[in-house]
Amino acid sequence: MKFIALKTNDGQETGKISFYCRVLEVTRQRFRDYLENRDKPWKHEALAAKMMEIIAEDEWNDTYGRERMHQALTLKYPEADIPSESTVYRVMRDIGITHKPNRKPNGITKSDKEARKSDDLLKRDFFSEKPCEKCVTDITEIKAENGKLYDIVAHILAFFL
Repeated sequence: MKFIALKTNDGQETGKISFYCRVLEVTRQRFRDYLENRDKPWKHEALAAKMMEIIAEDEWNDTYGRERMHQALTLKYPEADIPSESTVYRVMRDIGITHKPNRKPNGITKSDKEARKSDDLLKRDFFSEKPCEKCVTDITEIKAENGKLYDIVAHILAFFL
């Protein structure tokens, strides 16, 4: 739209408007609407200013996603009418402050598609005649401050089942 406005001297040179609109696949009515509304302020200008204020407060605030930005807006401006989280995200995207976290895949192992599956020796039959005849283990990964902890639990299936 800006290109057409520049080339046609803000719509004053009418002969060129239809050519540029046809080449850029824009209707003439849409171009006229653009000329009428280009000087109007953006309806989310105040919200965008509040977001930029929050980001400027601390150097780490630029990592805020839409949820945290929405929470920060509602905490900092409780009397203001803050729109929904999706609107906050859309405004963040429009002003270029979206954040995509670098997430690591969860889990400790990578599945091997070609590996042979182990046989189901118990076949869901957990009853045993004597103690320690059927034993099952479980490994749990627990995240800690200084690394990972592994909890290994052995389940001894005895007569009681």
